[in-house]
Amino acid sequence: MTILLFSALLLCFSFLAGLLGSLTGLGGGIVIIPVLVLLFHINIHYAMGASLISVIATSSGTTAAYIREGYTNLRIGMFLEVAAVIGAFFGALLIAFVSKTFLTVLFSLVLFFSAYLTIKRNEEHDHYKTSHPWATRLKLDGTYRLKNGESVHYHVQNVPIAFFIMGVAGVLAGLLGIGSGAMKVLAMDQALCLPYKVATTTSNFMIGITAAVSAGIYFTHGYIIPSITFPVLIGVIAGAFFGAKLLTHINNRVLRIIFSIVICFIGIQMLYNVLVGAA
Repeated sequence: MTILLFSALLLCFSFLAGLLGSLTGLGGGIVIIPVLVLLFHINIHYAMGASLISVIATSSGTTAAYIREGYTNLRIGMFLEVAAVIGAFFGALLIAFVSKTFLTVLFSLVLFFSAYLTIKRNEEHDHYKTSHPWATRLKLDGTYRLKNGESVHYHVQNVPIAFFIMGVAGVLAGLLGIGSGAMKVLAMDQALCLPYKVATTTSNFMIGITAAVSAGIYFTHGYIIPSITFPVLIGVIAGAFFGAKLLTHINNRVLRIIFSIVICFIGIQMLYNVLVGAA
């Protein structure tokens, strides 16, 4: 395969990664890593380096637009990131004492259950007139605009539960070396009871922060290769911009279905890796 054909194909797949990442709040790694490893037979470390760049690009390419529209809640994002970072620290400390295979299977099952909860919730029937006391004190409530220009105010619920979920997500991320975008969306959708578009866009903002920290380490070890990351970067940014424009026109139900399909795919992929590793 010529470098031109490789770059063109990677550009197309990266566009899809940016599009999915911007809509679901999961970043582009779910597409980038399998494509590079399984299709192009790239070393997993170089694939993960490119994946981190794709997550940063997705986050950077969409956050400004989402903040302008009022979707991304910066206060919630920064508050929950505290729990995720603390959890990741303790997860890294526990890595030598906990079975990675057991945790991978457990996390896969959590993803399947998350997909069920995501499909089950009908936020149009949720009408909260008050906020959790922590949300009031921390001023976590927000407002976003619909595509017709109408402003919608939302009240934040169950802040301690969401903080705990994010701590667990951080522990799993530290133990398994994975991103926790799915758990971020779950915490905001199911615990905080945020509008779904607010949950996914705030997750996009949060994963960019986490990926930026990790990318520096990967760059130091030489795992970020320009010939791979450049087409990934261009494609992901283009896809993310398109996704940001598309988000306001997509029904919440459709977004929930897309998210559920994607995290089920992640769960199946993780179970497959365990089975192959055990074989």
